[in-house]
Amino acid sequence: MTTRDEPILIWGGGAIGGVLAAYWARAGVPVLLVDIVREHVEACRTTGLKIEGPVEEFTQIVPSATPDEVKGVYKRIVLAVKAQATETALKQLLPHLAADGYILSAQNGLNEITIAEAAGPERTMGCFVNYGADWLGPGQILFGNRAAVVVGEIDGSVRPRTEDMFALLKIFEPQAVLTNNIWGYLWGKLAYGAMLFATALTPDSMSANFADPSRFEIFNRLGREVMATARARKVVPIGFNGFDPEAFAPEASIEKSRESIAALAKFNSTSAKTHSGIWRDLAVRKRKTEVDPQIGIIVRLAKEAGVPVPTLEKLVARIHDIEDGRVPQSSDLIKALV
Repeated sequence: MTTRDEPILIWGGGAIGGVLAAYWARAGVPVLLVDIVREHVEACRTTGLKIEGPVEEFTQIVPSATPDEVKGVYKRIVLAVKAQATETALKQLLPHLAADGYILSAQNGLNEITIAEAAGPERTMGCFVNYGADWLGPGQILFGNRAAVVVGEIDGSVRPRTEDMFALLKIFEPQAVLTNNIWGYLWGKLAYGAMLFATALTPDSMSANFADPSRFEIFNRLGREVMATARARKVVPIGFNGFDPEAFAPEASIEKSRESIAALAKFNSTSAKTHSGIWRDLAVRKRKTEVDPQIGIIVRLAKEAGVPVPTLEKLVARIHDIEDGRVPQSSDLIKALV
């Protein structure tokens, strides 16, 4: 059996995992998509997973299963669950990971740390994804726009398995990148992610938030707090899709920060995905967000490094207020961050 013929286990069939599974299955790559929503699993393996949106529209039958239906072991497992579900998912999938296999984290946040602790650093591979997608319902996913897709080993090496996964990701995203600094991309996404959490405090779209000059200072402070924490941890963040980490370095000018925020407004204005997945969790699905494993972890790491992050702390508190029903989403919430 060649590497291409070995099946890939994709754990999590939502916006990220579902799109990957559909593209790989259509290309003839053997996959098994795993999800806890039985209706979604049944739709994907019978009538097919429908990919909608401006990028491409097609329906693809995808072999799928619920966690209790999974059998055997796999050399390649793509973990694509929400960050807060990582530990639970790991307990379920680790018995299915081959001794010489690895787990690729196609998630938001620094989940590679959690995965490495559970599976071992040698069985952990990093991944950065920024394309826009939303799970709309059983067998239905919106693919809103193409964006950066990056893969790399957490120790900075490049191995045959890294190149193998890189080739697989290029089936989905031809402009995918193979890097020796995956942590740089992940920390860049954390800064951008903090800004997206701020946009979710309001009912407005991502592009409308970034384009509002009265909200610039909030995004500026969030970006600078994350970048200061990254620098304290000796990480060199990398930019993508309009986000420029250097624009939020302590010594960066306000003009440079404004240029990056304007670029983010332009980039998001071209996507059919108008609001973030965070906003959808709060406004539509009425469920907990990834704020603790994404933003809360930055606050913790910043405190360990002695870096003050008051705006990030307030952001985490306000997201929890919305999650717990104490306050509704409102433009006033984002203004109160400063």
